[in-house]
Amino acid sequence: MDYVNYKHRILVVGGTGFIGHHLLKETVRRGWSCTSVSLNPPIQHRKIAKVNYVFADVTNKSELKSKIDDDYDYVVNLGGYPDHNLLNEGGDKIINNHFAAVINLVSAISRKKLKRFVQIGSSDEYGKAQEPQTETTREQPISPYSIAKVASTHFIQMLHRSEQFPGVTLRPFLIYGPGQDEKRFIPQVIKGCLSESPFPTSEGRQLRDFCHVNDAVEAIMLAMLSDDSNGNIFNVGSGVPITIRSVVEKITNIINKGKPLFGEVSFRPGENMNLYANFDSIHKVLKWKPTVNFDTGIRGVIDWYKKILGFVVLIMNIHFFLLWRARNKGWHYYFMRFFIIGTHISKLINS
Repeated sequence: MDYVNYKHRILVVGGTGFIGHHLLKETVRRGWSCTSVSLNPPIQHRKIAKVNYVFADVTNKSELKSKIDDDYDYVVNLGGYPDHNLLNEGGDKIINNHFAAVINLVSAISRKKLKRFVQIGSSDEYGKAQEPQTETTREQPISPYSIAKVASTHFIQMLHRSEQFPGVTLRPFLIYGPGQDEKRFIPQVIKGCLSESPFPTSEGRQLRDFCHVNDAVEAIMLAMLSDDSNGNIFNVGSGVPITIRSVVEKITNIINKGKPLFGEVSFRPGENMNLYANFDSIHKVLKWKPTVNFDTGIRGVIDWYKKILGFVVLIMNIHFFLLWRARNKGWHYYFMRFFIIGTHISKLINS
């Protein structure tokens, strides 16, 4: 369904990241006025022409207020990055980056036109809690990152109870899809398989819940557009547990390459071996449910990476060809042609 409305103004914190990029593509498609705020500019294949990119440190309240307008219909906080370091490994900074940033953001925006503030939490908030995790499960955080996310969730709920703040928290489980950061689990496995080099992984006994980014974006959109979401916490996941080992084996079978070294990576301290969602609440209230099954989704991601790899090879071939041509025509010709071709390839990657 198309929702073309040029009056909607959205601010996406972390709009240059993986989920933020996909969300902004969708809101631009619907004709919304879109602003992204992040610390750094987007990498080339994540840059969207109709998005206003603003760069600010969200943990710095005065800098944030000076860089953004305060008059948005919707605000989605996707800021920060999953980090499982312990307190003595920089955990205080992790807490500040996530919790203090939420407080600053709420203080910086106006509530006059605000219809919804969507806080993106994490399945890590559940920590060691019994599976399948529901929104009423008592959180048992096991890291500075997860406690910061729990604090942010309760902060938004406190504001809703005491000040009728139109806030909702979504707790995504493991989101995957095309264009995900290379340091994440699935991209690492795919790259390891495509390189045909041995790559380390854990024993793979952990049960996890993988949800495609398209489904995650739809959940965010529904949460934004429904007043019924106010004050709620919603799990966003497939509800289908799968072992990490099964995921690795599935990817190696599809690619028909790969040499995973199971057991070479240790489990995290206190890691929950069984983390998967019950999403009855979001289905009941917002009628959301996942539509992309894992087999279909992972094949799409693998195809995307193969396309990227093909483009890299193409660029290298063009690079050497233009170097050869530039012997007679000069570096200006070489630089211009390479820039034009690179621009076209970037558009293809972003399609």
